[in-house]
Amino acid sequence: MKQENIPHAETVYSSDAEDYYYTKINIPCQAACPALTNIPAYIRAIFEEKHERSYEINYGANLLPGVLGRICSRPCENACRHGEAELGKAVNICHLKRAAADMKGGDLEFSVLHLDVLPHSIGIIGAGPAGLAAAHDLATLGAKVTIYEAFDKPGGMLQYGIPEFRLPRHILNDEVDQILSLGINLETGVRVGEDILFEDIQQKHEAILLAAGCYRSNTLNIPGENLQNVYSGLEFMIDVCRDKAPAVGEKVLVIGAGFTAFDCARSALRLGSKEVKICLRRTEEDLLVTADEVLESKIEGIKIESLLVSAEIIGETAVEGVRFQRTQPGDLQDDGKRTIKILEGSEFVLAADTVIVATGQHRAALSLPGVDDAAPHQSTMKPFHTAIPDLYVAGDYQSGPSTVIEAIGGGRMAAETIARKLGGKKFREMIVRMQDCQKTDRLHSWDYLPRQEIPTVMPLETRLASNNREVETGYTKDQALEEAKRCYLCYLHYEIDISNCIYCRYCIDVA
Repeated sequence: MKQENIPHAETVYSSDAEDYYYTKINIPCQAACPALTNIPAYIRAIFEEKHERSYEINYGANLLPGVLGRICSRPCENACRHGEAELGKAVNICHLKRAAADMKGGDLEFSVLHLDVLPHSIGIIGAGPAGLAAAHDLATLGAKVTIYEAFDKPGGMLQYGIPEFRLPRHILNDEVDQILSLGINLETGVRVGEDILFEDIQQKHEAILLAAGCYRSNTLNIPGENLQNVYSGLEFMIDVCRDKAPAVGEKVLVIGAGFTAFDCARSALRLGSKEVKICLRRTEEDLLVTADEVLESKIEGIKIESLLVSAEIIGETAVEGVRFQRTQPGDLQDDGKRTIKILEGSEFVLAADTVIVATGQHRAALSLPGVDDAAPHQSTMKPFHTAIPDLYVAGDYQSGPSTVIEAIGGGRMAAETIARKLGGKKFREMIVRMQDCQKTDRLHSWDYLPRQEIPTVMPLETRLASNNREVETGYTKDQALEEAKRCYLCYLHYEIDISNCIYCRYCIDVA
């Protein structure tokens, strides 16, 4: 272990590869988080009722704790040891993050480390999670950052792709404003290539980060997609979020299997539809959305139709239904998805007044010479670089559609790449902090505490009456405390005191 700095005898900061490996293996929730959030630490802070400190720990890693505490895809929970076989259910990590945000107090003030060491001008195209995260980190180093955003408000898909019943806009706007308060210049309603030339941006800045996201919807490539009342999932959600949602009729079919598909389906109910179905090529077991999302959708009355693929959207001028074919699941592929086999002679029709195609998005070409050809995936390039000097890429525009937490993690890494290039040195480096501690007060009986599920608005009539009514109401302090107790605190490392060992072997039995 390389002891680089020891402020006092009990604390050691290490950059040794073995210590990195230890934390990765033994703190699986943190390793699974793209932003490397210190999850046990912020859960422990909630147990100690230090909600402000818990929020600070989160902010230091993922920047949007209140947002992510509501809509994160929760890769940490999939890695949680409490969810392993015979150990119960994973700790409700996501909703504990929200608890810290909800209970921190409205006037929380904390200092963000600000260094005046990067006196450069940097332009960022896109004010989504990746662009905001990169802007935050570059601004804290002293860079003069300008974000160019095509929409009227910052936030990207958080602002225009997620319904308010899942993400209240005052929560989002407060945390975005917290980032912008670092002195970041935001220009909204600016489309690069239309309202401002890319060449002009190049002349203004010493480096540019392209974080424009994925706003071009995938299509089914089947007959009937141009009929009236056929919408792409992304365009539908943008209209919903702008309070310009179309009339959807009584019967709605949503084709897709991601979060956008479920958001569209739940939004259609709130717009007055009586029968909403989500149509899957595979099965519920193959869904990547969270179990909570599936459960709440079913509670609201949405039906999930599995093992079918669309062949044609039927109608004269407007939608009347969709002709499907049955499918059969096959073997697992390298990407973790199963192949599908279409069953001949299995055609049938489902009636519909509206069809929403939510089969994903891809990045739209910006029609800028040399920019669209700067393929971010070229294996000969370093991460976040493009073929154009001083042009970098991050977020969904680089990777394709991903999650919010992945975009934030990628945006922060892109910022570090830019800072090192402009400054000629490392400004941040991950280290492992090791600190002596006394015997933990965690009780073994807490292993058997049931998972605290998040409370929701009931009855359904109240919930569905408004598209702006948040469904999940958040933990009470008592519920947050009980859920925090369940955390195994995997960041604690136990060692045997050999001088007191009596060779009873009980430690081996416990292990």
